[in-house]
Amino acid sequence: MIELQGDRLKFSFPGVHPGARLTIELQRTLRIPDDGKDYPLPPGLGRFPLRHVDDFASQMPPQWLDRGGVLLPMYQSEALWLRFEPHYVLPHQTHYPFAVKIAAGKINAVTGDPQSDELSDPPQDYLVVPEQPWLDGYCVDTGVIRQFVAMPLGAGYTAEEQLSGTAEQGGVQIIAYPMKRDVFERRFPKSRLLGALHRVLGAPEAAAAPLDVAVAVSADLGLAAGGRMRQEIYDDPFGLQDWDQDHGSQCCIHIANSLMWRTITHQQPPTAPPTAKDYARSGLPWFDYYGDGKPLSAGDKLKKKLRSIAQLAEQRGQQPLPNNESVEVEDKVRPLRAGLKRGQVREGWF
Repeated sequence: MIELQGDRLKFSFPGVHPGARLTIELQRTLRIPDDGKDYPLPPGLGRFPLRHVDDFASQMPPQWLDRGGVLLPMYQSEALWLRFEPHYVLPHQTHYPFAVKIAAGKINAVTGDPQSDELSDPPQDYLVVPEQPWLDGYCVDTGVIRQFVAMPLGAGYTAEEQLSGTAEQGGVQIIAYPMKRDVFERRFPKSRLLGALHRVLGAPEAAAAPLDVAVAVSADLGLAAGGRMRQEIYDDPFGLQDWDQDHGSQCCIHIANSLMWRTITHQQPPTAPPTAKDYARSGLPWFDYYGDGKPLSAGDKLKKKLRSIAQLAEQRGQQPLPNNESVEVEDKVRPLRAGLKRGQVREGWF
């Protein structure tokens, strides 16, 4: 089951396990310069507003209504990232694991292959949560992604158009599979003490705290490849057989430009985010995340065939990216979990 609560998508699988719950947010962010440099993680600027497609059936494009799901507003050349928050199952003292497939325009963001319902490995075409806390773009090299940036379908910039030759789907597609219950119980047995307290006190399982860290050709937006960012996609530490592919949930996220959003919902979209140059000038932080998982190699299709917006624009003599100047940010980078083992707390200073 998928629910929309407070602009968050909540996936739950009570038939698999009461703790099999996953929250996914789509976060607004800075668009990093598409200049060939590798940038650290930009900040989150708050969640995109999400609305049920079915609540606006009379104004909805027929193909969106057929696919269901939710819609969000983006400005042309605006960027987004996805944050994954699995439920923390207190008696087992761990987050419930999920395998998550992310596609844009039905192009898999990890491999560049057409999106399929089933999980595949090798090559691994999915993310493992909680090992993967977020995803900012297409995996184009080991430890490097190209940022998700909104561009109009039909202009030839989206990954969908470059790799499939079509401009039909747009948006973002998500498939979530929970870990099999017996595998979860075996790999993460209950703490006897916490289990006893849970039975005696009836304490609810605690939820994980959130981590806060041109003229359009079409009003329907897809995601293109923007600037390069340092971000690892982690190898599955479990196994393909550990995921319950009989109990998956799928969600379509349609992207409307600001005018289309107002026409459909009669609501104002968020204000345009600041530029990377303005943010860097303010002295606010950027981030680097250090996990302890094994990083995946980039898929050949994304590494060899996907071109960024700036690369395509140069070939065409166009300028679809405003405010694309390089910025210097290395002296403002804050490491997250640098050199720490899983579960280790970073010491503070006073």
